[in-house]
Amino acid sequence: MKMEIKYGDKALALNEPKVMGILNYNPDSFYDGGKYSSQTEAIRQIELMIREGASIIDIGGMSSKPGAEIISSEEELKRILPLLKEALALFPDAFFSIDTIHAETAIKCLDEGVQLINDISGGSYDSKMFDVIARYKVPFVMMHMRGTPEKMQSLTSYNDIIAEMKSYFEQKMEACERYGIEDVIIDPGFGFAKTMQQNFFILKHLSAFSYFQKPILAGLSRKSMIYKTLGNTAEEALNGTTSLNMVALLNGAKILRVHDVKAATETVKLFSAYQQA
Repeated sequence: MKMEIKYGDKALALNEPKVMGILNYNPDSFYDGGKYSSQTEAIRQIELMIREGASIIDIGGMSSKPGAEIISSEEELKRILPLLKEALALFPDAFFSIDTIHAETAIKCLDEGVQLINDISGGSYDSKMFDVIARYKVPFVMMHMRGTPEKMQSLTSYNDIIAEMKSYFEQKMEACERYGIEDVIIDPGFGFAKTMQQNFFILKHLSAFSYFQKPILAGLSRKSMIYKTLGNTAEEALNGTTSLNMVALLNGAKILRVHDVKAATETVKLFSAYQQA
């Protein structure tokens, strides 16, 4: 497996798993939507996540929770571009990612200096996305999802979910090869067009995606598969998140995408000590 992702003269080694900190700068994400009501608060959170050990900061301007509507690239950029410009100026050594399905949003953010694109549609929503990734030569997180966030929870019928997901990623990898895209990260898309039982099955069989010899990203943070199982809320789901993050690491995850960076970095540290014993 390739143990680093590159952008220009920057490289992020993945010999030891890394933490991606989530900054949802929009009013309606499932856990932290609207939490950062000002740019000052958002910058403070980015600074905290970097201090706590986040290797990547993932900024998103659109909610992708079940039932959420897709917003335009114009609206997305209106939300995130001023924040992004300030964050890049204040933290020039940080590795920034943009969570978007819009090629135009990706272009504007890459022009500012963003180093990674995280697309929940895996390039399916906007056909220009593969061309953008290839042109800018940036790492690309490709997630598995069916449909769009608005309709995805009606699309959870699979004959063999792991085999069908592998087929999906095979098609995506073939597209990447055609465009000359090498730095690819695979995200199985926990909660996206999957039932709770399917989410746990995917987690149990996460190592199946090591077949592609690309880093695997696990985005489990505070999701409903955790708090519905425990009978609590997203606000109370940190302990459950930590538990499942450790399972993900044991099953091959190289990047943990989380709201709570300190807990995740501690999980990675304990995992590494376990691996070295």
